[in-house]
Amino acid sequence: MTKIFNDPADFADEALAGFCDLHSGLVRQVPGGAVRRRRPEQPKVAVLAGGGSGHYPAFAGLIGAGLADGAVVGNIFTSPSAQQAYSVAKAADSGAGVVFTYGNYAGDLLNFGMASERLAAEGIAVENVLVTDDIASAPPSESAKRRGIAGDFTVFKIMGAAAEAGAGLADVVRLGRKANDLTRTIGSAFHGCTFPGAEAPLFTLNDKQMGLGLGIHGEPGLFDTELPPAKELGQELVARLLAETPHGAGNRLAVILNGLGSTKHEELFVLWLTVAPLLRSAGYTLVMPEVGELVTSLDMSGVSLTITWLDEELEPLWTAPAETPAYRRGNATLAGGLLSEEAYDGGAEAIAFAATLDSRNYAASCADALEAARKALHDAESRLGDMDAVAGDGDHGRGMVRGIDAATAAAVAALAGGAGAGDMLGAAGDAWADKAGGTSGVLWGAGLRAFGESLGNDEAPEPAGLAAAVTAFAARITELGKAEIGDKTMVDALLPFAETFSERVSEGVLPERAWAEAASAATSAAQATAALRPLKGRARPLAEKSLGTADPGATSLAMIFTVMGPHVVSAGKVTA
Repeated sequence: MTKIFNDPADFADEALAGFCDLHSGLVRQVPGGAVRRRRPEQPKVAVLAGGGSGHYPAFAGLIGAGLADGAVVGNIFTSPSAQQAYSVAKAADSGAGVVFTYGNYAGDLLNFGMASERLAAEGIAVENVLVTDDIASAPPSESAKRRGIAGDFTVFKIMGAAAEAGAGLADVVRLGRKANDLTRTIGSAFHGCTFPGAEAPLFTLNDKQMGLGLGIHGEPGLFDTELPPAKELGQELVARLLAETPHGAGNRLAVILNGLGSTKHEELFVLWLTVAPLLRSAGYTLVMPEVGELVTSLDMSGVSLTITWLDEELEPLWTAPAETPAYRRGNATLAGGLLSEEAYDGGAEAIAFAATLDSRNYAASCADALEAARKALHDAESRLGDMDAVAGDGDHGRGMVRGIDAATAAAVAALAGGAGAGDMLGAAGDAWADKAGGTSGVLWGAGLRAFGESLGNDEAPEPAGLAAAVTAFAARITELGKAEIGDKTMVDALLPFAETFSERVSEGVLPERAWAEAASAATSAAQATAALRPLKGRARPLAEKSLGTADPGATSLAMIFTVMGPHVVSAGKVTA
């Protein structure tokens, strides 16, 4: 259990700040994460690893010569926001392009994808390389759906070495994807991890049991089984990986036996005594294997085994020197001059708002609605986290609180600056996405911005205008998230709300009643998700465990719309 913290909500930010202070000779903190202290004298591809906190040494601990040029750092187990990814990329870019590399998770895909679009629009060459090494999370026929776990490290290392050697963006990307295609990982958990300030771990196992097929975000294994002796565990892990040997693969392997946070090195050494002989007896040569902690999950007790089949192109990159705060191999060359203090710092200019008095008055009511949602989410934070922990990483409550807190503060600031409803909700949405990160963060942020853009800054909305804004909110979320009714996501509550409200308004029902009926429909739909198996998101690999528990995203959405209604509706232009 994590014992040392101040405010648990600030844990990830304070940990990053402490890390950057300690290793100030190698790294420099920037908005959204950290980059190398020293920049190359000549342009080179910037390899940027990223994801949520809680995985140290991944991701910031891997910044340095021969490995990453920077790390985009989100909250614990939560995707960093698009703004964070953009800021780190701007700080790390030296003129040869940037490549984001990260595990295959919905929030990361959305946020890094949006950051990439923004960078490309500014003329910066940008690519994305996904890691999909976890063989337990999807069958071989659906390998593109697999999540990224400890195989992240191998892919990062090979890409970083290629970029350090002067490879261009296309080659760095090609080599990263090649390494990913030749990497397989399987893991096992013995005990769940615990968030700072939490009273219990995200999941528990009975004594002498293990969860096979763990995730690195505190997710339990795909199924629980008896904890075997080390020899049998090693045989199980090796057999599952070799069963997925890529076609045409060679006989030289990069191997990582990785501890998840509280597994002792001595335990890993005992397991290695089984793993290494099994691989050698299968005809493989082990090339500079690694045993230790490289991709962790807070204080989770567990282990994962990663194999990458090397060839004459990948092996020199795997064995190449690297020097980072948490990982050193050989003698890496520290090229380049000192980072300029004029480097991009992610700052933004003040915005001048223009709005009518009617819109500003309506904006005040929208700010009240956000405050009502803030109170409700704070009250429900623990319950939402517990729901999410059943088949996910348990961060939904905390992520929603971070998002609504940031959105409320941004709304108040915009309102004080004279913003109308459109601009105020847009600012609130941007702040939500930036501070919450993750899938829900980017979706709520984009939805609020779409809602505001539909309202505009000229007047308080008529009922039909409010219905159009709700429709815009729903359309933007479904467009980004690609979820449908029945996938067990927030969409299961969102679409019934939007459809009911629009239908009732079109029938001439007073907006207060229409909104209340829509909120009731959303609440019922959210409760009904308990009978569904998740088809998207981190809970998908643990679909069976999710049965009987409502989707936390649908639950929080219904809750928010219920408490916002009296403020959003009563201030509009009422017509019967």
